[in-house]
Amino acid sequence: MTSTHSSMLRAALIAVTLAIAIPMLAYAQGAPPPGAPAGPGAQGGPPPNMAQMMASMKEPFAPFHIIGNIYYVGSKGLACYIIATKAGEILLDTGYPDMAPQIEGNIEKLGYKLSDVKILINSHAHIDHGGGMAELKKATGAQLVGMAEDAPYFESGGHNDPLFGDRNLFPPVKVDRIIHDGDKVTLGGVTLTAHLTPGHMPGNTTWTMVTKDKGKSYNVAFFGIVTVMPNTNLSGTPAYPNIGADYAKTMKVLPTLKCDVFLASNGSFFQMEKKHDALMKGASPNPFIDPAGCKAFVDHAEESYQQALQRQKSGVADAGPGSTR
Repeated sequence: MTSTHSSMLRAALIAVTLAIAIPMLAYAQGAPPPGAPAGPGAQGGPPPNMAQMMASMKEPFAPFHIIGNIYYVGSKGLACYIIATKAGEILLDTGYPDMAPQIEGNIEKLGYKLSDVKILINSHAHIDHGGGMAELKKATGAQLVGMAEDAPYFESGGHNDPLFGDRNLFPPVKVDRIIHDGDKVTLGGVTLTAHLTPGHMPGNTTWTMVTKDKGKSYNVAFFGIVTVMPNTNLSGTPAYPNIGADYAKTMKVLPTLKCDVFLASNGSFFQMEKKHDALMKGASPNPFIDPAGCKAFVDHAEESYQQALQRQKSGVADAGPGSTR
């Protein structure tokens, strides 16, 4: 297979994966998918089959070493990471509130003490990625660092979420350090840079860093959710009037990010399980070194944005996340 064919196949696989995952995210946040009727599942929770899919997102997954000083401590579907440093650890994302014991257990299985975690960072302030921050902060005594635009949602426990209202409240938690686009978080000689990639949330954050593995340095990107959800209305809503401008900013930022090691807030976005299995079988080079997959992911985000713009121009907007109807 030529490199061109391989890239095309990779892009197609990512497109199919996201086509399945993004509507699931809408349900995970308490919103009906495109075309779903009002009633059970729309306001009263997801239907049984989607509830099962959500449960699979929380399904335990054995923690493992990804590359360099980066470790996976999330569930089967919701990615959480430990970044190890000489002065302690940084934890990125926590999953749902009821996943906190699972994440804590995964950290300890790797041989780290909870008290070794010194800094908590996040991709965005939604219940399924940051809902466990209050418990993890209490358990570790770590400092919570948050993007300015998302800090109010952490501190209110998700109240008045611009896309989902009050459907997904979680334990509120104080943000100890407010950061802005381009700010850096440093611990024990390791530095992560916060890139504001808004749209899914006003403070949606993509983190980048450099890790060293087997004598080589690699650019790592931890993407927040950057694909435009189905039926997002880019003209804005009273709760999120600037969503169109925010997504436009994100699409300009994404192609500029250096990415050798492709990671994200959801395991399915970067084929976590498939790469994990290959890694456990001794695959070389490390399957998480995937610049082509990263580019395909960014390209798909741009495609979803252009489709949303086209729907906007055509006057086609169904009820759903970000819709005005």
